[in-house]
Amino acid sequence: MANLSIDIRDLVKSHGGTPAVDHVSLQVRRGEFFSILGPSGSGKTSTLRLLAGFEEPDSGEILIEGQPMRGVPAHLRPVNMVFQSYALFPHLTVSANIAFGLEMQRVPQAEIRSRVQRVVGMVKLHGKEGRLPSQLSGGEQQRVALARALVNQPSVLLLDEPLGALDQQLRLEMQVELKAIQEQVGITFLFVTHHQEEALTMSDRIAVMDRGRLLQVGTPEEIYEAPVCSFVAEFMGTTNQLAVRMESLEGSMACLRAADVAAQPLIRTRAPEAAVIGDRMVLVVRPEYLHVSQEADQDGFDNVVPARVEKTIYTGHERQYVLRLSDALCWKARVPNAGRDQKHFQTGDSVFVRWNADEARVLTT
Repeated sequence: MANLSIDIRDLVKSHGGTPAVDHVSLQVRRGEFFSILGPSGSGKTSTLRLLAGFEEPDSGEILIEGQPMRGVPAHLRPVNMVFQSYALFPHLTVSANIAFGLEMQRVPQAEIRSRVQRVVGMVKLHGKEGRLPSQLSGGEQQRVALARALVNQPSVLLLDEPLGALDQQLRLEMQVELKAIQEQVGITFLFVTHHQEEALTMSDRIAVMDRGRLLQVGTPEEIYEAPVCSFVAEFMGTTNQLAVRMESLEGSMACLRAADVAAQPLIRTRAPEAAVIGDRMVLVVRPEYLHVSQEADQDGFDNVVPARVEKTIYTGHERQYVLRLSDALCWKARVPNAGRDQKHFQTGDSVFVRWNADEARVLTT
């Protein structure tokens, strides 16, 4: 396809007999901010190194801007990489660090000065061109590393956990800046991270990996709201899970029997594809979708189950409740502190947990 920056086809790479990248196929569109997300050992960095040309795959194919990369060395690929460690030259100034790649390519000095000046402005380092890396903050060093990659005008920028060394506040600020820079330059960013919020904040699309396998690709909303498996649901944030059995089907709605809840209520939700009566499944509900009340009536909700407040946690903008649904099962609910009239609950209170059919997801076990 003409609008693809990256086309990965059935890629395989093993390290010592252990598959690091296990038959991964993936397409990244031109100009997209695309993130590969997964825990340590998921294969995300191995995939990035294969794209960069630091390693060769055991099998499969990589195309960048429509060109096969088999046998193409790293320095001849239309990519640049930003590392978590920044890898700046400590004895070179900001300007010299940024210009280094252009100097190696023997780009004319006038063009080097022009391009360096442009990216310095882009990453907000004006006035600091003559400083050494040791005279810069962590965020400024990260900007230098980014500018050094961008000045070479790559087709694709590869970023390997580039915000990992920053403190939380600076990390949040750099997420916004990095996305703004990507939109300004308009090139493809392929971002690798294990940080879920980071990927959700910046990405146009996200690929979730685990143990070398690609589990799901989608927009941040699709990945968070509609996980295709329990791993993605759990990895993308706190989830409440409940073992259920398919009891009946009523058009597009499914009735599920929950064994681990008092009175074993029937739970209504959207029927999963290819659902069969008798199937055992897992119901997944995010804590923010739960409504907590001391009223037992449905009140416009599809599902109501009894619970007891096990613990209350005040975080400022919300209250988090740990709710015991049975001896073996606790759920969490997040309730915004929306106003003075907001009902608050105390440890030991008997309550009812309510949610609608569209606010849950059913996954096969």
